[in-house]
Amino acid sequence: MSEPVEKIRVLIVDDHQVVRQGLSTFLGLRPEIVVVGEAADGRAAVEMAGMFKPDIVLMDLVMPELDGIAATRQIRSLYPQTHVIALTSFTEDDKVIPAIQAGAASYLLKDVTPDDLVEAILAVHRGEARLHPDIARKLMERVAQAPAEPRPTAAPVESLTARELEVVRLVARGRSNHEIAQELVISEKTVKTHVSSILSKLNLEDRTQLAIYAIKSGLAGEG
Repeated sequence: MSEPVEKIRVLIVDDHQVVRQGLSTFLGLRPEIVVVGEAADGRAAVEMAGMFKPDIVLMDLVMPELDGIAATRQIRSLYPQTHVIALTSFTEDDKVIPAIQAGAASYLLKDVTPDDLVEAILAVHRGEARLHPDIARKLMERVAQAPAEPRPTAAPVESLTARELEVVRLVARGRSNHEIAQELVISEKTVKTHVSSILSKLNLEDRTQLAIYAIKSGLAGEG
């Protein structure tokens, strides 16, 4: 008899009951996901994150009591094992950048398809990130328009193996671990090992920093 698969615990946060109900109904039909609670504002979200210890929080940004950005920051500080997906209608820089800086692992718009939302939840649970295409484009434009900075020293780049450089290029192009594994014909576990090694060698914290580093260093388009 096979072991039961542990479900991904999701907390839904939105000040509109209809939105919460719709998300809860749909996600409740997924065998790999269980909705552990719903919150109507950021303050309740922080409290419920402490009570239910969710794996994923779907976080609206504009809410009463405590906005989603502040709630995200508190949840990531208090419960670092809980990941936050910003799920909102706003694409403005004053929402996107602060939300990501606060610790949101992904930023999606509410027009995301149900299947893409589930894929984002699964990806974030695996330690990956997912961005709505419009948000990814905005961030890339922001990087491209940023004032020119000195090119990073060559020494850290030279410390990377040829395989690690291939992984860097694919990360910069937005590939997931699964996609990188398929393209390089290696296991996802090996990809994760490479990414961890690369971040350590380059003294970077996450894949987003790595992607920006690769773009600024001219590595994204090589090979």
